[in-house]
Amino acid sequence: MKNILVIGATSAIAEQTIRLYAKQNTNLYLLGRDEEKLQAIAQDAQIRGAESASFHVLDFNNFDRHPKVLEAAFAKLGTIDLVLIAHGSLPNQQACEESVETTLRELNTNAISGIALLTLIANQMEMQGCGTIAVITSVAGDRGRQSNYVYGAAKGMLSIFLQGLRNRLFKKGVHVLDIKPGFVDTPMTAEFKKGPLWAKPETIAKQIVKAVERRKNTLYTPWFWSIIMLIIRNIPEVVFKKLKL
Repeated sequence: MKNILVIGATSAIAEQTIRLYAKQNTNLYLLGRDEEKLQAIAQDAQIRGAESASFHVLDFNNFDRHPKVLEAAFAKLGTIDLVLIAHGSLPNQQACEESVETTLRELNTNAISGIALLTLIANQMEMQGCGTIAVITSVAGDRGRQSNYVYGAAKGMLSIFLQGLRNRLFKKGVHVLDIKPGFVDTPMTAEFKKGPLWAKPETIAKQIVKAVERRKNTLYTPWFWSIIMLIIRNIPEVVFKKLKL
């Protein structure tokens, strides 16, 4: 039986991943900001086969509450097999450019809050000497682009943190997975025009479960984003700065 902590459990990708793990007779502990939606997801998980599904409301930017909330989760689950961090927001780039306050809020939501949580989680996982930490970042963190560089900078920061965390925890028996989705059709992207590069949350969730099982270090999902981002990362800066990306 697996014990799984999901942070940002009400996100579309997290919800679909929870549904898959619920079928594996798991104990789930869900954290999110929307109590009504958390309750619905927890109830659905139990219907699908979860052994238990507890939840707690948390504003992830309220850093002072992190220790107590995580302590309650650790106490409930005991040894944790998987922590999935899936919270975040998709900021308006122009609004960030016009406001320091907006930029800092988005950096907190998409990077600093995750790093704060990971610092506490890593210490707990290191003590237990096993388990996996999986974090959803983004392909946007691979290179700064004018259209979303505040979001990209936040996700890039989180990915670099995960690289160091993986290096630190490897010898302790704890695995760290960086999940980098491309375009995903979720409520957060509802206003975007969809095309062939877009994926459904269900598809991403299936690939996350497989990547955790295979102990992958980095998951580009869908797979073709690894090729797309390889090309984008290798465009010479003298050319890249002239592009409208």
